[in-house]
Amino acid sequence: MSDGPKSGAERLAAALGALGRDCRIVRFDETTRTAADAAAAIGCTVAQIAKSLVFKTSRSERPVLVIASGPNRVDERRLAEALSAEIAGEAIKRPDADYVRARTGYSIGGVAPIGHAETPLTVIDADLFRHETIWAAAGTPNSVFALTPDQLLEMTGGLSADIAKRPAD
Repeated sequence: MSDGPKSGAERLAAALGALGRDCRIVRFDETTRTAADAAAAIGCTVAQIAKSLVFKTSRSERPVLVIASGPNRVDERRLAEALSAEIAGEAIKRPDADYVRARTGYSIGGVAPIGHAETPLTVIDADLFRHETIWAAAGTPNSVFALTPDQLLEMTGGLSADIAKRPAD
């Protein structure tokens, strides 16, 4: 009897398989922990990197996964507005690394969009839809996989919203 997938990449591969997806996970010798590192390793633009950021709601501490375009910072006010129906007036907070690991099963820098220990509320940065192909973390700080923004939206069951912090904000 198997104990199931051990690594984040194996857990992601199992989650992709359960969805009928056959995505090739690319592993690098160097880190892809940051959007700039990932873009350099892949040979794409930083804007094509779908970086996973974990937040939590203030009272219930429910996990919130934001998948943002690489160069973008998240406007937490816009994020809370996008999730207003789901979070019922709760604020959005940044958790510590232990929370991220416990709720997602992944370490910071390798949080994949699916295969989480606890299913998060998911919001996808609308800016990712400007690209035909995007790259997301594949469960480790040095692995990624390619997909389309529409595939990301479908596989996460998330919503797309303009949550990027803009210069006028």
